[in-house]
Amino acid sequence: MTDAIDEATGLVPGDALFALRRQRPDFITGAELCRHAVLTPADDQGLAPPLRLALARRMAALNADGPLTAAYDAALDTAGARDDLTRLAAGEIPLPGPLRAMALHCDRVTRDNRSASEADIAALVAASLSTPQIIALSELIAFVNYQCRVTAGLRLLKG
Repeated sequence: MTDAIDEATGLVPGDALFALRRQRPDFITGAELCRHAVLTPADDQGLAPPLRLALARRMAALNADGPLTAAYDAALDTAGARDDLTRLAAGEIPLPGPLRAMALHCDRVTRDNRSASEADIAALVAASLSTPQIIALSELIAFVNYQCRVTAGLRLLKG
């Protein structure tokens, strides 16, 4: 069985790298469970799955990960995301209140996580995000950037 990382990397059963990944099935299962937990959680804390997909697409594009960006584009299309979410996913900044704050935070952490500070969290609070929403956003940012780094590394090994 393939997972989202295999698909984004172009790994298929029979590939040496596909088999190598299966030597650590806990990483494959864990990454897939995490992906579902951050993109389509049982309790979305008011950050609906289409919003999460738009932010994930934005971060995949910032990481210059074409296959993941395309996968998130397809998921957004299936979710029927429009208007502000489409603009958010495309990397636009001039968005209304909370979307703007989330976009700026995702961009900062994705581009240079060391530059993130308490002021960034304060901006999220000022944009009316609750503590559970900030935590959910942080989990999403961490996962998508992890996913981008793993797929980039696997592509290097594959090539």
